[in-house]
Amino acid sequence: MRILTLILLLAVLRLPAQGIDRIFNPDAVKAVETALASDEMRGRATFTPDIERAADYIETQFRAAGLQTWNGSSSYRQPFSMIQSKLVSLTGNVDGKAISADNALVISSATHLQVDDRSGYEKGFIKAGDNLGVAATHYIGGKSNYLVLVDTSFAKNFHRLSRFAGQQFKSDRNIIFLLTAAPATHFSISADQEIKESKLANVVGILPGKSKKNEYVIFSGHYDHLGVGQPDAKGDSIYNGANDDASGTTAVILLARYFSKHNNNERTLVFAAFTAEEIGEYGSQYFSSQFEPSAVMAMFNIEMIGSPSKWGANSAFITGYERTDMAKILQKNLAGSAFTFYPDPYPDQQLFYRSDNASLAKQGVPAHTISTTQIDIDKTYHTPGDEISTLDMDNMANIIKAIAISSTTIVQGKDTPSRVDVSKLR
Repeated sequence: MRILTLILLLAVLRLPAQGIDRIFNPDAVKAVETALASDEMRGRATFTPDIERAADYIETQFRAAGLQTWNGSSSYRQPFSMIQSKLVSLTGNVDGKAISADNALVISSATHLQVDDRSGYEKGFIKAGDNLGVAATHYIGGKSNYLVLVDTSFAKNFHRLSRFAGQQFKSDRNIIFLLTAAPATHFSISADQEIKESKLANVVGILPGKSKKNEYVIFSGHYDHLGVGQPDAKGDSIYNGANDDASGTTAVILLARYFSKHNNNERTLVFAAFTAEEIGEYGSQYFSSQFEPSAVMAMFNIEMIGSPSKWGANSAFITGYERTDMAKILQKNLAGSAFTFYPDPYPDQQLFYRSDNASLAKQGVPAHTISTTQIDIDKTYHTPGDEISTLDMDNMANIIKAIAISSTTIVQGKDTPSRVDVSKLR
């Protein structure tokens, strides 16, 4: 295996003659970054026409790279809808006792619900001593219609569940949480809601594998940012998001060009630009729901690689480094090079849970984020100062090249990272 790995590495390192440096170079990085993080994109905020222009651009890049569309679609867009609901009225009773709208929460895309004990709803229970948020998430992530009875010991915190109704995926499933002191045998509930539907889309391209088409390796980044906001001291109101995360999306586009050019991947490669990361990672949540987790061999999520890491050039860190052996595989494939992947130096920031790798990692997938940003001292993070002029294009090119080289044996199906132990996740 060591000889095979060395042969693969040497083959990749000889690729300048075949075009590796023509793909991963500062000019190529700058060209994509300039398009994504320009003032004309106006910060790529979710739910605005600006993010649609960014999606159009990413689609043109995936098409030029020769990628296939998601599920044979006519577009590289992976559409989905988000719902904002507002409860207008709720009446009903449980075992003959009237219920108050203050003690109920509806999670539904329907404008009207009429539910009783003959409606086929499964009953759920959140008992005293349970973790309210975790238990509620279990039912929201289920596949049935539920009436969930919440013990009155949660009376002070029950209102916190309303965050689940503020922004939700469009669905045919309905969940009603009721704060009640007793189990319900008979119930009858009528609810009316105002519904606002908003359409979103990830941008996804596919490079089918040769011998292992049903095994997936994902390269991803998010293309949304904060849009236009309060001006800074210089009067700049556009939050360009050049580092966060046009840099990751740039990497995904260049990696798509690279792997498509060589077209020798045994596993199927998925290139994904996610929407709505900044407002709750909704794009990657939806994307993750489209996969059987056991079929995903690895996820390289790339976020904020525009500035050198705390170790300087030719380095990056991997969130959740210790949770799988993926980092060891990557470093093995970089043996003899000047590049090093380090463990996440900011564990208190909980970055493993704060980016688009999280949804698949929580299902056991070796899904990690690669980054360089010095988050503890980053002066441009979520400010209008996150501009193209602040980025180190040479370093970015080297990082993206390192990702391409280090992923070789995983892409080729020679190495398979160990899975995340979900029992150890928060």
